[in-house]
Amino acid sequence: MLVRDAMSTVVLTIGPAHTLRQAAALMSARRVGAAVVLDPDDSGLGILTERDILNSVGLGQNPDAERAHAHTTTDVVFAAPTWTLEEAALTMSHGGFRHLIVLDHEEPVGIVSVRDIIRCWAPLRQHAPA
Repeated sequence: MLVRDAMSTVVLTIGPAHTLRQAAALMSARRVGAAVVLDPDDSGLGILTERDILNSVGLGQNPDAERAHAHTTTDVVFAAPTWTLEEAALTMSHGGFRHLIVLDHEEPVGIVSVRDIIRCWAPLRQHAPA
């Protein structure tokens, strides 16, 4: 199975000036665990995850004052839609992260997460165990 078969095509894109509260609200509304951060001045893509927000709040930082750019991972590893799920899982495992932005012709077309991969490898049972 390929990344394109498992990825979410709901790609939430935010700007670097979004507050962490705004980012969290958007992520919650779309039911996603990560947002692509597009900085037009930097011409690069980054990723902000729920863990980044959690770490900031855990440090006592104000989510209404903290901006996405200060918590964005910019040394992002990207996946291609044609990667196998095994390639994606190994990349995540070696890198210690749970999301990969999927690029097709240098455009973000999806995000694949550990949860997406697990969902493909271990489909939900139709009936609860007795």
